[in-house]
Amino acid sequence: MFLRSRSKKGQNTAEYAILIGVIVAAAIAMQVYIRRGVQARMKDAVDFTQTADDDAGGNVFSGNLQYEPYYDQGSNFTTASAATQSEQQQLGGGVVRDSISQYTQRTGNQVVANYEGGV
Repeated sequence: MFLRSRSKKGQNTAEYAILIGVIVAAAIAMQVYIRRGVQARMKDAVDFTQTADDDAGGNVFSGNLQYEPYYDQGSNFTTASAATQSEQQQLGGGVVRDSISQYTQRTGNQVVANYEGGV
């Protein structure tokens, strides 16, 4: 009788393992379709933006619809930054740091796919 209950436990474990394997295989197979669906939604959003811009008479999206790093045709930037900080050492080895002032300034321009925009 003890042998019979032990084989039932093994059978239940095997059934659960097969069920989990089927679920994992289904999830892996669905990845391709989910990815295609997300890409289609992104393309529809870009196409809708293009259509809305054309309807409004604008010319913002002339040529390339999405930014790609290789569209960058040149950039000329100057960056300046400065900071002032204070530091106080307390009893017991603690340190208190305060940032009094800090700024970063970036000036220049960048050419992306024959569209020049200043920053």
